[in-house]
Amino acid sequence: AAKKFCAVYGPNTVSNATAKLWFQRFRSGYMDVEDEARSGRPIVENVDKIMEIVESDRHVSTYSIAQGLKISQKTVWNHLHKASFKKKLDVWVPHELMQKNLLDRIDACDSLLKRNEIDPFFKQMVTGNEKWVTYENNNRKRSWSNCGEPAQTIAKPGLTVKK
Repeated sequence: AAKKFCAVYGPNTVSNATAKLWFQRFRSGYMDVEDEARSGRPIVENVDKIMEIVESDRHVSTYSIAQGLKISQKTVWNHLHKASFKKKLDVWVPHELMQKNLLDRIDACDSLLKRNEIDPFFKQMVTGNEKWVTYENNNRKRSWSNCGEPAQTIAKPGLTVKK
């Protein structure tokens, strides 16, 4: 039987010992072809739980997920990479613009451009070389995103009084 399997499916497909084992199992009436439970470390499948945690908080670390689910950090990392998630730096945007704010800015810019066409006032502007820089060391956070998705945009916090 092993020679016939190898002739059909290619050389070294099945060994004589494996074919004997199959025949012994089938003769004894055991027709289940699924693997039996083995001793050793159990396979832990928490993929759904991991994905729920990541979807609820994109900034969560693999370490905190591993501690919460009581599995290894490498297992969490592997499941996230199989689901094509990557840790990306968030992108700062000046602040969140509502639809009304956006329309107000467009109107202001449009009116300034029209005013400049009538009376060119941009040439009369004087600029200086002094620059105030706000002192606030905000760190960008990393968040989990799918490979094809762009990084998340996070609004910058307000300016501080330190300069």
